[in-house]
Amino acid sequence: MRLGSDLVRRADLWAGLRQGMLLGAAAVVMTLPPAGLATAPLRSTPGHATRSFVDARVADFDGRPASVDARLVADWIARSQDNRRLPFAILDKRDARVFVFDAGAHLIDSSPVLLGAAPGDDSVVGIGKRPIAQVRPEERTTPAGRFVSRHGRNASGEDVVWVDYDAAVSMHRVRPVDPKERRLERLASNDPAQRRISYGCINVPVAFFDNVVKPVLGTQRAVVYVLPETRQVGATFASVRAGSPEARTM
Repeated sequence: MRLGSDLVRRADLWAGLRQGMLLGAAAVVMTLPPAGLATAPLRSTPGHATRSFVDARVADFDGRPASVDARLVADWIARSQDNRRLPFAILDKRDARVFVFDAGAHLIDSSPVLLGAAPGDDSVVGIGKRPIAQVRPEERTTPAGRFVSRHGRNASGEDVVWVDYDAAVSMHRVRPVDPKERRLERLASNDPAQRRISYGCINVPVAFFDNVVKPVLGTQRAVVYVLPETRQVGATFASVRAGSPEARTM
C-alpha cells in the first residue's frame, strides 16, 4: 500500500513539473516579437536622412523628369559619393536645366536655366580676364566638368555662385538687361534651344536663386557637375565611363 501511494505522489509531482515547464515556455513565447520582426531592417520614410543600402545607390529625383545622362551621373554620385557628402548640382546643358541635390542625393528642386549661346564644352583659355565686349559669339560657351562652387560677387557687385571662377562662369539671377534678348521669355520657354543666350554664365529665375541656389550652393562648399553636350558623359567624367565607385579628390 505504501509503495502504491509513493508511485501516485511521484506521478502527481512529475505532472506538476511538466505543467510548469509548459507555462514557462508559453510566457517566453508571449514576450517574443512576431517572427522576422526582431531582425527586420528599419525602413526610412520619405525625407528621412538615412536610406537603405539599395536606395543609397540611386539618386532621388523626387519624380521629376530627367535625361538618361542626368540620371546616370546622379546615380554615380550617389553610389561613389564623389560629392564628398556635400550638396551638389547637375547642369544638363542639352536640356538647359539644373538639378540641385542635398548631400544624400535627394533632389531639393530643379529649374530651367539660360546657358551660353554657343555650343561647346570648353572655355577659351584666358577668357575670364577679357572684357565681356571682347568675347566673340563662338566663344560664349558654358564649360562642362566638375567644379567646386563658392559664393562671391561679380564685376557689377552682384552676389553670385562661382562655378568656374577662372573662366568667369557663375550661376546668378536672370538679368533682363537688353529687352531684345527676351531673357525672361526664353527662360519660360519649353524649348531648350531658346534658352541659349548668355555669354557662358548660368542664369536662373530670381526666386530659384534666392531660395535654392544661394542657400544650398552659395553658403558652403558644394559640387557642380556640368554635363557635356558635344561629347559623351564618360569623356568628361571618367569614373562614370569605367563604372568605378572610386571618388575623385576634391
